Amino acid sequence: MKKNLAEFLGTFGLVLGGCGSAVLAAGIPDLGIAYAGVALAFGLTVLVGAYGLGHISGAHFNPAVTLGLYTGGRTSGKDVLPYIISQILGALAAAAVIYIVASGKTGFAIDNSQPGAFAANGYGALSPHGYGVLSAVVIEFVLTFMFLIVIMGATDERAPKGFAGLAIGLALTLIHLISIPVTNTSVNPARSISQAVFAGGGYIPQLWLFILVPIAGGMCAGWVYKSFLSEKK
Repeated sequence: MKKNLAEFLGTFGLVLGGCGSAVLAAGIPDLGIAYAGVALAFGLTVLVGAYGLGHISGAHFNPAVTLGLYTGGRTSGKDVLPYIISQILGALAAAAVIYIVASGKTGFAIDNSQPGAFAANGYGALSPHGYGVLSAVVIEFVLTFMFLIVIMGATDERAPKGFAGLAIGLALTLIHLISIPVTNTSVNPARSISQAVFAGGGYIPQLWLFILVPIAGGMCAGWVYKSFLSEKK
C-alpha cells in the first residue's frame, strides 16, 4: 500500500502542478506563464516527486513509464496493475481539485470545442496549433520513447548517483517545450484520461491515441534499453 499511495500522490502532484498551471496560470493576459511556464511546471513536479517519493515506489507517476520499466526488467509484474490504477485515480483526484478551484472564478466554463480545453490533449481541430493525427502519433511515440530511455539510463546502476530526478525532470520539461503546440503533450495516459473526463466532448473519442501511443513508445524503449544498452551480466 505504501507504493500505491506514493504513486497516487505523485501522479496527483504531477497533474495538479502541470495541468493546474495550464488551466489557472497560462492564459492570464500579460501575466500568464505561457507554454514555457507550463513545461517547467510539469518538469518541476516530476523532479520534486522523484526525490520525495522515488525511494518508496520508484516515482513512475505514469502508466507508460510503469509498462516501459516492466518491459525493461526494472519493475515487478505484480506492481503493474496496482500502480496504473493508483496513477489514474491520483490524476482524476487532481483534475477534480483543479476544476473546483477554477470554478471559483466568475464566468468559468470549459469550452470543449476549443483546443487545449481544461489542459486536455487533442489532435486535428483539438490540437493547439492544428496538427493532424499522424503528427500526434509520431510526436507522442518518439517523445515517450526518449523519456523512457532517459529514465532507464539515469536510474541505471552505472549512472552517477543522485542525479536521476534532475535528468528526468529536465527531460519532461524539454518534451513539453517541443510538443505542447502539437498535442498539448501527453506522454502520460493517466494525465490524458483525467483531463479528458472533465473536458468531455470530442476529447473522449481521441483518448485512444493518448493511451495507446505513449504506452507503445514506453514499452519499445524498455525493450531497446534492456536489449542493447544495459550492462550484460
